[in-house]
Amino acid sequence: MVLLRALVLLLALVVSELLHVQPPTTFFNPPSLTRWQGIYVGEVTLSSSAQLDALVVNHYELQLRFICGNHVMEGPLSVDVQQDPGHIRCAGRFASPGGEIIQVLETVSPGARLYTLLLPGLELQGAQMSITSAQDPPHFPGPFSINRQGWLQAPSQGLKGQAQKSFQLQVSVTFGQNRSCHGMLMVKVLPAPSSQVSFLEQAQNITILENLVPGSKVAQVQARGFDVRYEIVSPVPCPLFSIGRADGVVRTAAPLELTPATKGAAVTRLQVKAFERLRPWASVELDLTVKVRSVNRWPPRCLPELLVTQIPETMPVGTMLNTFTCTDPDSPGSTLDYQLRFHSPPGPASLCLRERVLEVNATLDCDTPGACFQHAASILVLDDGQPLMTTEVPVLVMVTPVNEFSPACVSRTFRVREDAGPHTLLGSVVGSDMDYPHDSIEYHTSGGSATFAVDHLSGEVRLLGSLDYELQRLYRLTVLLTDHSQDQDATCHHSGSCTITIEVEDVNDHAPECEPPFQELTIHTSLGQSVEVTKVLCRVPQEPQRLAFSYSIVGGNSQSRFSLQGAILVHNDLMLAPPWPEQPHTYELLIRVADAGPSIPHLSTTATVIVHLVPWRASTVATSTHRATMPSMMTPLLVTDTEAFWQPEPWFVVMLTMTGALLLLALGWLLNRLLQGIQGAERSIEGFMEAPRMEMPQAPSSIMSLQHFDGRAQDSRTGRDYLFNTRTGARHWL
Repeated sequence: MVLLRALVLLLALVVSELLHVQPPTTFFNPPSLTRWQGIYVGEVTLSSSAQLDALVVNHYELQLRFICGNHVMEGPLSVDVQQDPGHIRCAGRFASPGGEIIQVLETVSPGARLYTLLLPGLELQGAQMSITSAQDPPHFPGPFSINRQGWLQAPSQGLKGQAQKSFQLQVSVTFGQNRSCHGMLMVKVLPAPSSQVSFLEQAQNITILENLVPGSKVAQVQARGFDVRYEIVSPVPCPLFSIGRADGVVRTAAPLELTPATKGAAVTRLQVKAFERLRPWASVELDLTVKVRSVNRWPPRCLPELLVTQIPETMPVGTMLNTFTCTDPDSPGSTLDYQLRFHSPPGPASLCLRERVLEVNATLDCDTPGACFQHAASILVLDDGQPLMTTEVPVLVMVTPVNEFSPACVSRTFRVREDAGPHTLLGSVVGSDMDYPHDSIEYHTSGGSATFAVDHLSGEVRLLGSLDYELQRLYRLTVLLTDHSQDQDATCHHSGSCTITIEVEDVNDHAPECEPPFQELTIHTSLGQSVEVTKVLCRVPQEPQRLAFSYSIVGGNSQSRFSLQGAILVHNDLMLAPPWPEQPHTYELLIRVADAGPSIPHLSTTATVIVHLVPWRASTVATSTHRATMPSMMTPLLVTDTEAFWQPEPWFVVMLTMTGALLLLALGWLLNRLLQGIQGAERSIEGFMEAPRMEMPQAPSSIMSLQHFDGRAQDSRTGRDYLFNTRTGARHWL
């Protein structure tokens, strides 16, 4: 026993422990404490089972702990193992009683190296090896030899004919200063394989099904040779297969059903030996690999068998919906393959399958027609057996809509005439909602307007009461929008609003009134002078802002002696030639006053002005105007004339102009054709008249000359008729 001592100086050592050893071993005992001359000494000893070998492990690291009261200290202790040259000895199977067994064929070459003896540590000592046992014939064909490198060599005569024999060789190993050890080598000579025994096939790979009953034929091996026999030499024993000793038929010896307990039976490597019955050493071996393939009887089973869930459209991406478990009854624990197939809508978009967990893959948007509401799919589960069997797990995910957005509308402006009647359609409020269905909106007015109404379903704005431009020209209407039928919860609503502006368009419904409506005036005029007679003052009392009027004289203006310059009536006496009026004359003028501007219809009234015109005399000193006072007995008559006129659209004027132009072109073309026809007829008549004249005898000159006139007319002064020629201008009086 090797004693290793470690000295540790402590003030008060009470307890010591061995924490661990690297590399791990049980060669060391726990440390012990002894007191020597006031000093505590810790000892670490080897256990009785320790077998130190420097060639295997030459260094150990021990971790020690020392405890003294509350003081704890740890520290390492290194142990180096060194090889002792005085203790080197022969070891291994070489030094065992049976010795090292060496098998060689009888056909080995003479003097060939059969074995190398290796003794650790001796290569540095210059060991000498020699065979000390007797090798005399006839037991030995010749002596074996071994050199300093430990090479065992065959006899120079070879080993031919020594089959089935064994040779024991005592070997002495000498090293160092007269130190030695001894061992034994056992050489067994094996017969050489007969060249006449050989398999028809060198190797075979056979695949069979696991449902073969015991005794079923797997394969048959055949070898060339005389009276050949067969046996399975590996594995031994062989519980699953057997071979016919005479025919070489390999058969099943037990059920081959594959289970987790018999998983190793899936592939079996058989080593089959063929040999001659009379010469067993004349043999050859064949490798036969048998693969057992499982038979798929049952499809995978899944729980639950149907996946049904209901989720809102706002479910975030990555949310787990369902999980399920599938197993293969034929092969529990085997790996299965999962495939997600979509039916409606077709195409992977909203759902995905990750490790048997059904998750939301994309945003579930239900705000477009047919976007979701129900996703039908199936999970196809496949096993890896033969034949391939599958199980389909139906998946139904119902997505419920969520009312996420508020309805909205665009503020608009409607215009309506003030004379529009009740139930007149002003326009429509068009609301929009990003939730589906987008038109599930109801319309209401805020404050309950009595003048306007909004249809709850269509959003049409209609007039209920009467309008007056002069009283109120602008209305602002707040329209409230409320959505419905867009959420699983029927009570969930969102609302919005917009402002509608209604502008009242003015309609001319009051004729102008003139003050006074009747005037009687007396004026004195001079020749060559213009005199301002009066100014017509008119207005619309109901619409004081209307100031644009047009004035025209529509009656009583004989000889056009009066004119209007805006609202001013002027007498024009610019006639320098006779006859000059010498007597007073009375003119009853009717002046039409109509409102002007864009408002329609244009209404008008007529003012009456009676003018007594006194002509110029030499005694007249100055021109004067006398305005007569209307008798109180006279009641003015106010005549209101409403003139309606037609103002066509510009496109109609363009079309009418083009139509007229085309009509004129057509008439011109017809007239041209008519003239061409008349000229052709004249030429035909002339040709007809000239043809017989060539055959007839010559008539008197007075008669022949008449044929050259082509027209007849009457003189306006004398009344006499005459013939004329249009080409020459010649006349012949009748």
